[in-house]
Amino acid sequence: MKKNTGSLAEEKVGRLMVSYALPCVISLLVGALYNIVDQIFIANASYLGSCGNAANTVVFPLTVIALAVAVMVGDGCCAFVSLNLGKGEKKEAAHSVGLAVLMTVFGSLLLCGLYLAFSEPILKVFGGTVNEETFSFSKEYFLPLTLGLPFYMFGQAMNPVIRADGSPKFAMAATLTGAAEATVLGQMTTAFLSLYYLFRMKSVKLTKRDFLPDGRLVGAILSLGICSFLSQISLVFAMAAINNMIKKYGAADPIFGQEEFSQIPMAVVGIVMKVFQIVISVVVGMAAGCIPLVGYNRGAGRDDRVKKLFLLLLAGEAAVGFVALFAAECLPRQLIRVFGSAKESAYYTAFAVRAFRVYLSAVVFACLNKATFIFLQAMGKAFSSTFLSMLREIVFGVGFALLLPRFFGLDGVLYSMPVSDLLTALVSFSLILLTLKELSGKKESGALARG
Repeated sequence: MKKNTGSLAEEKVGRLMVSYALPCVISLLVGALYNIVDQIFIANASYLGSCGNAANTVVFPLTVIALAVAVMVGDGCCAFVSLNLGKGEKKEAAHSVGLAVLMTVFGSLLLCGLYLAFSEPILKVFGGTVNEETFSFSKEYFLPLTLGLPFYMFGQAMNPVIRADGSPKFAMAATLTGAAEATVLGQMTTAFLSLYYLFRMKSVKLTKRDFLPDGRLVGAILSLGICSFLSQISLVFAMAAINNMIKKYGAADPIFGQEEFSQIPMAVVGIVMKVFQIVISVVVGMAAGCIPLVGYNRGAGRDDRVKKLFLLLLAGEAAVGFVALFAAECLPRQLIRVFGSAKESAYYTAFAVRAFRVYLSAVVFACLNKATFIFLQAMGKAFSSTFLSMLREIVFGVGFALLLPRFFGLDGVLYSMPVSDLLTALVSFSLILLTLKELSGKKESGALARG
């Protein structure tokens, strides 16, 4: 916790980006691996196998819903704090942190109560009734996941706030320390470490007044964080659509319509999504790590440094995308083998290979799109960021997941991902050009660029 936020407008951009983005990448990557290790264990347990993996796919959206609420508050507060520290307005920054704590606690308890009250209907919405064994496993996974939500959400929400205070390494350490322990205990550890830090912040000092409700600040925080929320919550809608399309069109498939193979498509798509989550963790980590840097320099009027950050980020995200594309297209059998394919039928492996190659065929564009969403958010362009996120995740993501299977059956589920990313990229590239033009000091063009 040595770095002072004043250095955000002075140190070399590349060095700052690495120092902030790397801890964020590691934190998110650990979280993603945390989930995927569970799936690997399930896949290789003889008494669970693909039914256990299918059940894991069913409950996974519940974690994403919790994460959506947490990152909306956390990323929104991070952007707000950074922008205000850049302007020298520390009181506003401190009050936003206090409100972020209140919103996270209230939101997590409310969500936990809703999950417990409507457990079975929720599992059915996400395709848990694909067969009896999958539904049974889904109910077993549900309870521990729900009980750990308040701690999980608090840790996830406060992580970006800690980064905004100039302590990305502490944010990373809190996540790593928690990940080293058992699931719920680890989440508790991360939450308590985050709480400990909040009352020892460097840039601001929290007082009782900072926890008093303020509708104006709440609105500002949520407007800056709504893009993060939509990026996550839309995945839930997409997963609900995908899981139900898999259930519907899998039943009509000559192979997967058979009871003994009915869980395979859901299990496989869940695995591909988990692998994709690893890629997205790196992508989001790189972009989210830049939020304090972008916000501070934008608030301080240093658009030249913001432009350099944007170009470096886009280059880095593209590189991650190409590595992921190589793995998906050239190593799908090796990837699926990690998840116990040796114990499954030939139909399992064949569908998994096709799923990796088709579903992730436009992953480079997915990485660039995600970076653009988050960067615009960091610049305070809530409208542009939200528009682009909604277009990708809800209009295209959900729309094509529901539409394409009608024409292509199960393959249509797989096509929905690359089609959505390619179409979104066309809009993203225009916004990238407009943003670079603005940061170069030229006259801003178009309503979308103004956010």
